[in-house]
Amino acid sequence: MLGMVFTELLEMVETKFSPELADRVLLRAELPHGGAYTAVGYYPHAELVRIVAALGMETGLAEDTLISVFGEHLLGRFALGYPEFFAGKPTLHDFLASIDSHIHVEVHKLYPQAQLPRFEVIERSQNRLRLAYRSARQMAALAEGLIRGAVTHYGERHTIAQGWVELDGAQVICFDIQRVA
Repeated sequence: MLGMVFTELLEMVETKFSPELADRVLLRAELPHGGAYTAVGYYPHAELVRIVAALGMETGLAEDTLISVFGEHLLGRFALGYPEFFAGKPTLHDFLASIDSHIHVEVHKLYPQAQLPRFEVIERSQNRLRLAYRSARQMAALAEGLIRGAVTHYGERHTIAQGWVELDGAQVICFDIQRVA
């Protein structure tokens, strides 16, 4: 995984909780290199899982909840660091529908080794967007957090539901994002 994901996770822990908690989490996670990450490095996904598990043990919060909150934080950081990803996308649906065709293409230019999830538009209307999520890492909670962060960024009111659907002979997570009047 991209090092930036790790550095942002630790930044979120320091900001939302405390620097002391971040230190305890890194100790509890027993990482091979002690938790020293650089934004441009690549690290095993398993280390992120260990950090989140340790954070859950320290806070008593469910891991999926922590990952989703992190997704919201991460979207906010993307909005600040990469405003070009949002340019020309006046609505939440426009932005979310462009993840694979625009945003992930640009991410691959910056980080050629990145293994990114896929988001496929299943259905789109004025008030509804259904996205299929496919990832070897199965981090739907992170994807949902990113979507929630985008809802906040755009200032639109939406409901978000997720469930399994069959698509092309495979079971995939589907996010159903509906505009609320």
